[in-house]
Amino acid sequence: MAHRSRQDRPLTAGVESTRPTSRDVARAAGVSQATVSLVLGDKWRGRVSERTATVVREAAQELGYRPNLAARNLRLGRTRTALLVVPALTNEFFARVYTGAATVAARHDFGVVLYPSPEGVGPAKDPFASARAALDGVIASSMAAQALAAIRGSDLPLVMLDSDPADTAAAAHVNLDIADGMRQVTDHLLALGHRRIVHLASAVTSWTFDVRARALHTALDGVVDAHVRTVPAPLDVDGAREAAVRALTVPGPRATAIVCDDDILAAGACKAARRLRLRVPEDVTVTGFDDLALATAVEPELTTVHLPAEKVGERGMAALLAVLDGRRPEGGDLPVELVVRGSSAPPAA
Repeated sequence: MAHRSRQDRPLTAGVESTRPTSRDVARAAGVSQATVSLVLGDKWRGRVSERTATVVREAAQELGYRPNLAARNLRLGRTRTALLVVPALTNEFFARVYTGAATVAARHDFGVVLYPSPEGVGPAKDPFASARAALDGVIASSMAAQALAAIRGSDLPLVMLDSDPADTAAAAHVNLDIADGMRQVTDHLLALGHRRIVHLASAVTSWTFDVRARALHTALDGVVDAHVRTVPAPLDVDGAREAAVRALTVPGPRATAIVCDDDILAAGACKAARRLRLRVPEDVTVTGFDDLALATAVEPELTTVHLPAEKVGERGMAALLAVLDGRRPEGGDLPVELVVRGSSAPPAA
């Protein structure tokens, strides 16, 4: 395919106020209008060379060309809008998921509407008169597919994030290796010498918390002298503090470590230790999960599992775009990493 040099590209005909068209871009780049459509619609890979795509993008930028999205969407039968459903807006994790999804969406001229389910992880109501008419697809984080029946419609593509991969109602799944994260926590505590452990478990019914509980118990099953006791707690600091106080004051030898399903629960556990005049980590080790900003705001800073929330959002949006284009989404769980900080240490002698 022949290309004209940038010096040879003709300028848009007419007065400066005339809006450039795809034909002007094609003429400036020395390519066909079909090629311009492929490149600016981000469907050029495998059809157009990278050099040609660069030439087209540069020509469009120089001319100040902006595609007529309304006309294009009408032709495609799309709204170029995705709905991201999350259990809550107050949790930083979901804000970071949204940031990742919106970043990828923007590169493809898509918009992302963020919608917190009124019932948390329970049934989510349709935020529009008709989701099918207003959306191209739904991305749902840490929820069950059946909770989204009112939103999805009969044929609206659904991508599930941090949710049960066995749920066949979803067109694609994007998950973190949550089980490995809990295994890393357990290995860290066992290596330090902890054997009496409290699991401060989220009282919220969710696949991701079920995985954490199973992974912890599985990792400790083969350790003869290890003992773990699960204590459920509301997913807030005050509720976690009260649950941790009860766990640390039961008759018998006190637990030397508290493994928390979430950094918010871990903050409550640290407050419980202070209330009982116990030192973290000298008297009791506390670990979290998620690596929220809270993890470095408490003192001592939390040993916790870092979850790449933005990458979850990025891959979720990329998966929805792949489904819409008839492509296979990228597979495999995203890796997580234990971050060791000051809240964990060997148990007191």
